[in-house]
Amino acid sequence: VRSSVILVMMDLKEFTEKIIPLRPDVLVKAQRLTGDDNDAEDLVQEVMLKLWTMRESIGSHPNVKALSFTILQNKHRDAWRHRQVVNKSEDLLHDADCGYSIAESLDETAIIRHIMDHLPPLQNQIIRMKEIEGYSSDEIMQITGCSADSIRQNLSRARRKIREEYIRISTWRKHETI
Repeated sequence: VRSSVILVMMDLKEFTEKIIPLRPDVLVKAQRLTGDDNDAEDLVQEVMLKLWTMRESIGSHPNVKALSFTILQNKHRDAWRHRQVVNKSEDLLHDADCGYSIAESLDETAIIRHIMDHLPPLQNQIIRMKEIEGYSSDEIMQITGCSADSIRQNLSRARRKIREEYIRISTWRKHETI
């Protein structure tokens, strides 16, 4: 007899009922990890986004709370690594030759993709959900469990960073080709 596993995608209502109640416990642990309420809130939002992206298989997980804590620890570690990479990248990008080679080798779409890939993870995920995947702000709020203000702030920060970096890289291109 062959058994088969049927995966049923968790819908928004089920996600809200089963996953969102874990948020306060995850937030407490995040605050302990970061020591900062804002950083903790960002991490919790990232955990909720990750759980949302896993909604196809999350129903088969034996302990979703433990899973959320594991994701939190991984996200915290990733954020630390990201800060290290960003610090090194900023040093390299301030070098005009490096900026010129990046700008010259990439077309406009690739430049924007490159910039988006280097956004902080939460901003990256929210702008992708909003602008690429077409989720409404209400849906993003339900998935992440964050407030409307937080969504607007992260979208604004992401858009501003993309615009500033694109202008900076484009300016390098113009100056170098003259």
